[in-house]
Amino acid sequence: MKVNLKPLRDQVIVITGAGSGIGAVTARMAAAKGAKVVLAGRQEAALEQVARDITQEGGAAATVVADVGVQEDHERILALAVERFGRVDTWVNNAGVSIYGTLEQVPIEDQRKLFDTDYWGVVYGSLAAVRHMKATGGAIINLGSEVSDRAVPLQGAYSAAKHAVKGYTDALRMELRQLGAPISVTLIKPASIATKFTEHARNYMDAQPDLPPPVYAPELVAEAILHAAQTPVRDLFVGGAARAISAFGQNMPGLADRMAGWLFRHQRGPRTYEEMGQDSLYDAGGEHAAVRRPGRRFSAYSCTAMHPQATTLAVLALAGGALACVLRGRR
Repeated sequence: MKVNLKPLRDQVIVITGAGSGIGAVTARMAAAKGAKVVLAGRQEAALEQVARDITQEGGAAATVVADVGVQEDHERILALAVERFGRVDTWVNNAGVSIYGTLEQVPIEDQRKLFDTDYWGVVYGSLAAVRHMKATGGAIINLGSEVSDRAVPLQGAYSAAKHAVKGYTDALRMELRQLGAPISVTLIKPASIATKFTEHARNYMDAQPDLPPPVYAPELVAEAILHAAQTPVRDLFVGGAARAISAFGQNMPGLADRMAGWLFRHQRGPRTYEEMGQDSLYDAGGEHAAVRRPGRRFSAYSCTAMHPQATTLAVLALAGGALACVLRGRR
């Protein structure tokens, strides 16, 4: 069955992890384009602030305090969306958290908690969306990562969870296609993104956590998410670095393994870390000192991936212009 997605101005969009980072940026961008947004997350004050920003600009937003690691909370998210706006057209499973440290250092209970949020949160949200959208259609957009394809040391549990998200998303897409369900299922795979990701992560290292370069702005991820909300697409990398890491890991895995030293160095900040326990793994809003890096606001790769026809026309136009100049020069 062909999947037909609505323009953003006609959509109701659920976004988990909407109180900060990629989720908050996506919510504001979607609302600015006319979508009605349902903001879900654990921190009420942060959600309310994003909603105020949206309504002050003339947009429509509703909030629901929810823990994505609790299946019943997704039913409350869906119920609120239907009550306030009548339906859900796009469901974005964005909420996530990480842990820095070797797999030997990180307690199993912490790894389980990470999976509750990063993997089971995607599963629960996807199932709620599927039940609602089977008849009416829509888009499910799951946030993976460049580490969905290539694991990194010092974030082993996070890498494993994002691998699981990729496997689940791919299987769900195939099953829905076989059933003829009018639902698009997309996996977004960003590179390092300039949010409070490092400050919210639990840290078992003796150094402040950092992100391996290059680092991109969250607006690029939001643009990819909203592209997928309107255009059925299997997956999208955000940032050329994410695509390169995936290809490198798949085609030269042994050589990629030997990059571990570089990845160790670039995830350990220059300052020591002494604030264990101040993070957002178990409770919302926890932060600690970490390296903050500015994000690149443009990716030629992402632009090309989302707009291949326009890019081709632009290249042809440039080539035509260059040829015309050459011919004029020969007269």
